[in-house]
Amino acid sequence: MTTTEVENFPGFPDGITGPDLMDKMRKQAERWGAELHQEDVEFIDVKSRPFVIRSSDREVKSHSVIIATGATAKRLRLPREEEFWSRGISACAICDGASPLYKGQVLAVVGGGDTATEEAIYLTKYACHVHLLVRRDQLRASKAMQDRVLNNPNITVHFNTEAVDVVGNTKGQMSGIQLRRIDTGEEKVLEVKGLFYGIGHTPNSQLLQGQIELDSSGYILVDEGTAKTSVDGVFAAGDVQDHEWRQAVTAAGSGCIAALSVERYLVSNDLLVEFHQPVREEKKKEIEGKDVEMGFDITHTKHKGQYALRKLYHGSPRLILVLYTSPTCGPCRTLKPILNKRQAKPVA
Repeated sequence: MTTTEVENFPGFPDGITGPDLMDKMRKQAERWGAELHQEDVEFIDVKSRPFVIRSSDREVKSHSVIIATGATAKRLRLPREEEFWSRGISACAICDGASPLYKGQVLAVVGGGDTATEEAIYLTKYACHVHLLVRRDQLRASKAMQDRVLNNPNITVHFNTEAVDVVGNTKGQMSGIQLRRIDTGEEKVLEVKGLFYGIGHTPNSQLLQGQIELDSSGYILVDEGTAKTSVDGVFAAGDVQDHEWRQAVTAAGSGCIAALSVERYLVSNDLLVEFHQPVREEKKKEIEGKDVEMGFDITHTKHKGQYALRKLYHGSPRLILVLYTSPTCGPCRTLKPILNKRQAKPVA
């Protein structure tokens, strides 16, 4: 995960860091029985049945597989690039452009194709001015995109120009870009607070070359409605098959499509095997705060009262058996339909 701040994922109005978002997704998956291994996959064979996936630590065989290896943003490899990555340098204007770090600032975009011109135009919504740095003497973008850029007063295009390095101030913040004119060799510093790369991505599909169909850039070709690849039982999701949008939310959506398609594939081919994770004993936690006052311990198997019921309902994955002892109990009547939806077993 190379993204520090994620500002455009639904459900997080104040934004969330990339690692924190991944951690929440991991915990949610584990809650429903997913088994996660943080290992590097070194080999995939989808020509044999079952498929073989080999990591640095284990070998797994499966009837179906979802490829979600993503795509890596191409970089300029500037001397101080790592120092300012996600702290002034970004490969996604749509992801990061609205960040407080860049709002109202002078920004720069590197590239001359459709991606770079689109990002430059997008950034004008937030920046006070945008500089577009183009190595060639002309843009490679479509005529329509060229016209939009060249006619935009908030965009300055610098032809025959390349970025040499990033400049920082005494506070460790990015303050500019060292530029070089390709035709004359002249160098100067352009004062900007952010640099965005619009030079493309490389899909991480190397392990599947020669096994499934890829496009000319290496992206996995899929059926958009089902995430199917050219090999039955192999599905792809996320940026490894998306050369256009490349957003976290679109990747999540394609992951959902792939997961449901896998289930349908396994069922239709009589390959579905239900697997249930062993029930883990709940760790005993220190009783504190209101729990002490109410005499509640979540590790006990028998409880009494409204407080305990609320705590169990919200804080325990165990099946709840509720014994109603008063037909006039208001909270009981309120909770009964809710508990029924949770497949708890109320007993009147």
